Amino acid sequence: MNTEKVKARRLTTEEVSELGLQNEIFVSAEMDDLSLDCYAPALLTKPGKSFEGGSFTARTIFGTEIHVLPDNAEERGIWVADEAGEEIEVLRSAGVLLNLALFVPDGTTESLDSLYNSAREAFGAGIVQRWNEEVVAVPDVKIDLFEEPARGRKSTGSQNRDRRALDIYPTRVRFMEPSAGWRFILEPHQETIDETPTI
Repeated sequence: MNTEKVKARRLTTEEVSELGLQNEIFVSAEMDDLSLDCYAPALLTKPGKSFEGGSFTARTIFGTEIHVLPDNAEERGIWVADEAGEEIEVLRSAGVLLNLALFVPDGTTESLDSLYNSAREAFGAGIVQRWNEEVVAVPDVKIDLFEEPARGRKSTGSQNRDRRALDIYPTRVRFMEPSAGWRFILEPHQETIDETPTI
């Protein structure tokens, strides 16, 4: 585990209520089915002033949501960096987990193994790992990916489309999720033709 000692002090409910979304805090580093006796850097999911009872919700840098009652002696509470405070152990990120979908033209088992071996040589054999591998044939056609409201469009003219990506292969959509309340729309890519008259 990659941890470091940090000087911090525990906040009361009133102090947490004054925090905004940009204030870095420390909360329990416990994750699902994993009990860790240290803290993790986090941010509140909504301003502290919006607290109306219940518990404060913070999201750690590892994507875990923690619900905390700062004044509850049985919980680890919410902490903030303070040189005059006590020393706590904070879990730091040791790296980044990449979930990649790679397109390999005329891909073969040999070319995939070559990619994998090159990555292991660059970052270290113990670092790069294959967690899930799926080989899918990709048609040689470019697809534009759009989002539109899930209820469908009422009129084409007023449709508010948000272009999420351009020139994307259709299989990649399976690795993505549309925005809340929106759905994906796939359309064959149309090359942009500039018809501006020239002299």
